[in-house]
Amino acid sequence: MRGFDQEQEGAVGGVIVIGGGPTGLWTAAELRLRGVDVTVVEQLPEPSPYTKGFTIQPRTMEVWASRGIAERFVEQGRRIPSGHFGLLEQRMDFSGLDTPYPYTLMLPQPRVEQLLEEYALQLGADIRRGHTFTGLEEKPHSVVAHVRGPQGAYALEADFLVGCDGTRSAVREGAGIGLSGTESTWYGWLADVALDDPPEQVPYSHVNARGTLMVVPMSPGVYRVGGLDLEDRSAGWDGYTVEELSARTAAVAGTDFGLRDPLWVSRSGNAAKLADHYRKGRVLLAGDAAHRHLPAGGVGLNVGIQDAWNLGWKLAATLQGRAPAGLLDTYERERRPVGVELLEVTNAQSVLMTAWTPEGRDLRSVLGNAVARQPAFSRYLAETVSALSVAYPPDTPDAHPLVGHRAPDLRFSQGASLFALLRPGQHVLLDLTGGKVAQSMERATPGRHFGVWYADSLAEERADWKDVRAVLVRPDGHVAWASGETGDERLADAAATALAAAGR
Repeated sequence: MRGFDQEQEGAVGGVIVIGGGPTGLWTAAELRLRGVDVTVVEQLPEPSPYTKGFTIQPRTMEVWASRGIAERFVEQGRRIPSGHFGLLEQRMDFSGLDTPYPYTLMLPQPRVEQLLEEYALQLGADIRRGHTFTGLEEKPHSVVAHVRGPQGAYALEADFLVGCDGTRSAVREGAGIGLSGTESTWYGWLADVALDDPPEQVPYSHVNARGTLMVVPMSPGVYRVGGLDLEDRSAGWDGYTVEELSARTAAVAGTDFGLRDPLWVSRSGNAAKLADHYRKGRVLLAGDAAHRHLPAGGVGLNVGIQDAWNLGWKLAATLQGRAPAGLLDTYERERRPVGVELLEVTNAQSVLMTAWTPEGRDLRSVLGNAVARQPAFSRYLAETVSALSVAYPPDTPDAHPLVGHRAPDLRFSQGASLFALLRPGQHVLLDLTGGKVAQSMERATPGRHFGVWYADSLAEERADWKDVRAVLVRPDGHVAWASGETGDERLADAAATALAAAGR
């Protein structure tokens, strides 16, 4: 692979991605969108037919909409306008969220991976299935991945290596990055089964002194049944028989719903761990390689996609010599706190899911009533779980209040939308003065536009955007700079400064 950074003697260019799940595939797609050479190494010879996850959160749908592929997923998924928090009976209402996707989308992970792989291949990614990562070696200007493939062992060399290889990440271990947190104290189970007499209403959830149970339809005739059992504290596990699954289901629900023919059975614990670093030299971590947690609320796949969304444009800009100093270091600075909050939220749900004491049931009742009776509380939880509330700290204390926050899908007077403008994967400068800023900047620096420019006015009133006259939106949809400066020339100067800070 030829290097993008010709000033670095010995640089070979490109990126190696270890792991071909959703996080790895989206990392590859984001890099290929910007012309970076990418090789994905995936040990499975064929995509897994089993569904580890099936919940797509609104922010992930926005990510895909900002690349023009959201409808590929929407067409095949099932929309659920609510979500559970800790299996409370009262569900969070997603319908009023400020997003074009006010719902969770239920779509089995094998189909998600198929669509992502098709997209990455369409962009030119090199995906190698049946190839196993066995180790890494860092050099002064590159990193080497040792791989074992069907034809034997070989080595790949590139500028950077991204580990997207799950909670038992060999990349994390090979890079010497620690994983800190708490071990599992109990375990839950999941099974995809047939039900002869399924619940009348699905998704179904129930909690009692024996445990918790959830039933979700997966595909015609197939249901995901899962539960938690505080009596299950052994780290060892050799699978569950259909009789054991039936007994565990009936213990909570009073019936096994005619459970039979398990297609896939899994178990996971309540361990909560976070990588000590998301970057070490030329090695970076994303997705489950960086964080291990209880799969509560179906957030794991989504956080991985959003890690890759933050990383992709920064890594490409670094490789292509367009990044301002220290840009790649902001990946850990921005995303690791999201990982900290992820563990906090899943741990909180872990407590609620196992709250069978009288005090615990009272806690569930109080929080459930708050979800049902206080729309603002329900919205807060929904925005947290869906990642719509994620905001990154600004670099300066005097930054505009919008800086670091996610930009919604703004609609403009001439009919365009922000997510459509983000599709090329570049910064977007929004001139909300109707063109005055753009004209001033063109006179000052003719032909030096950076990213995508759009001059218009908002087609809708938004309280937090009311006085904003110009905005620079990052490729990942977060606000890099905003200003309500009323002087056109001063505003143009400020916009030029913001563009210069963003890169070249």
